[in-house]
Amino acid sequence: MEYYHKKKANKKMDGQNNLLTVSDQDFANQVLQSTLPVIVDFTAEWCPPCHALAPVYEKLSGTYAGTLRFARLDVDENPIVAAQLGIQGVPTLILFNNGKPVARMVGPHPGRLKQSIEHALAENTQPVGEK
Repeated sequence: MEYYHKKKANKKMDGQNNLLTVSDQDFANQVLQSTLPVIVDFTAEWCPPCHALAPVYEKLSGTYAGTLRFARLDVDENPIVAAQLGIQGVPTLILFNNGKPVARMVGPHPGRLKQSIEHALAENTQPVGEK
């Protein structure tokens, strides 16, 4: 099982070009330095609610291509970033904009995920070109 995760690390997943797996090593580059806002799913292999959220999260990654990047980080394999951000439960989603965490969703309901993302984006990001 562990080999499976390491093999996928840092690669585009499931044919989705807007969903990346990130690690402690590339988190700053992939998330904090992104020119687009990034939502990160802090997840774990053993977490049933994470598995319930995953297909919805993956589908939404295609919906927001070009507007919002989607990333996934396994907290068991990447404890440094998770600890730095105070992740205490999974799934936790954090929206980053301009390198800073601006919204946090702990245990989001899969059926309301799009609404939660829309709300977080509306409150915490500006359209491209506005300062």
